[in-house]
Amino acid sequence: MLQAVRHGVVRARTLLAFHVSCSSSNRSAAAIPPVPVVHHPLYSAPHLAPNHRFPMQVFGTIYKQLLQQGIISSSQVYHPQSIPTDTELALVHSPSYLAAFSSGRLDEQRVQRIGFGPATHTQILIDRTKAEVAGTLLTAQLALQHGLAVNTAGGTHHAFADYGSGFCILNDLAYTAHWLIQQGDVERVLIVDLDVHQGDGTAAICAGHSGIFTLSVHSSSNFPARKQQSSLDVGLPDGVTDDDYLAAVAQVCERGV
Repeated sequence: MLQAVRHGVVRARTLLAFHVSCSSSNRSAAAIPPVPVVHHPLYSAPHLAPNHRFPMQVFGTIYKQLLQQGIISSSQVYHPQSIPTDTELALVHSPSYLAAFSSGRLDEQRVQRIGFGPATHTQILIDRTKAEVAGTLLTAQLALQHGLAVNTAGGTHHAFADYGSGFCILNDLAYTAHWLIQQGDVERVLIVDLDVHQGDGTAAICAGHSGIFTLSVHSSSNFPARKQQSSLDVGLPDGVTDDDYLAAVAQVCERGV
């Protein structure tokens, strides 16, 4: 699926994986080095209201479990050393939106649409949001070096250029794709979004960019109610079985996207 592009992005539910296509497919598993894993302590730092339905602590839990179960070692873990500035984030987001968010002055309508409540105005959530974008960019850069890399957070595909939605404030996928192309690190990017929800923000921000192809395989009846147009959308019915889901994804892959 990724042979036609120099850089591919795959969004899963909790781990964000970047894969760079390679013409050599006969390497043995034993020859594959440890996969770089990106994590930042800020991923789970904010404390939301009691009983809030967004599982903010899951990112730290995943990271700890990976280490405790010996799935990864600390030697393969990378941490973003800095967070992007608003000037840099303006590559995909409007300056006025960034200024309001970064200063903790987002209006109530946009705060409600994001879903984090009053925590949206706190510095720790602002920093956490930008650290997540930094982590995704670092993950992509590591994938360019190693062929594959994963991030313990990321995939904020409901964030649009001038507003957030569905617990997504800044779009790390769109930003990373645009940044890599702008810097000349890659020529084209394939974003494969396999979440139950359509990657509407990603589709909207990347629309019209000839170097970015967005693929979203999602539930046709689930959030968001108003879908955007990805480069390719595969809407699946309610109650789809695992086998049918995998077959639908495989069919898209076989078509070469």
